[in-house]
Amino acid sequence: MERKTREGVVVSDRMQKTRVVRIERVFRHRRYQRVITRSKKLKAHDEANASRVGDRVLIEETKPISKDKRWRIREILR
Repeated sequence: MERKTREGVVVSDRMQKTRVVRIERVFRHRRYQRVITRSKKLKAHDEANASRVGDRVLIEETKPISKDKRWRIREILR
């Protein structure tokens, strides 16, 4: 089974081995046809503490690592 992957921006690197990643999705409103941007913040595991605030990262779904962490940073894109 293919794991879910998302692309997002690191918004917090204050925790050890954990990053907060903001994922944005852009869609059109069904009735008003206006473009809407919605974002969600997910906690992702970063074993090497390699990513920093502002980095664009690719995260993948994984088994629960802690109470809130269900994602892992696969690679740093920028």
